[in-house]
Amino acid sequence: MNDTSAPAGPSLMKRLRRFVLLAILALVVLGGLYTWAAWKYSYSEGERAGFVQKFSKKGWICKTWEGELAMANYPGAIQQVFHFTVWDDAVASQISQSMGERVSVQYKQHVGLPTTCFGDTQYFVHAIRRVEN
Repeated sequence: MNDTSAPAGPSLMKRLRRFVLLAILALVVLGGLYTWAAWKYSYSEGERAGFVQKFSKKGWICKTWEGELAMANYPGAIQQVFHFTVWDDAVASQISQSMGERVSVQYKQHVGLPTTCFGDTQYFVHAIRRVEN
């Protein structure tokens, strides 16, 4: 009995290894596309006014500017706090210079970003202007 056929084991292992690598590659590509779409398209955009009461650069590895905007409709009202993130250093500098003054910030809300490396909040401020009283 002369058996010249190759054993099925090695080719099956090669196919399984190729399948696992392709599955991992597909997951990485899909994850990248999801992250890109969540960052590219905003869920909402808006503007809020108030006083920046806290602003600092935070993070262990990914440093982002995080802030709080105290909003009150009229004197004596209970204030609401709007938590936001800033990526642009130029905007962060403008915010730092406007501490204690009434400002209006323009933001975009990005829902579903996969990590906190993008920021601690869903609200990303991209512009600021001082509001005259």
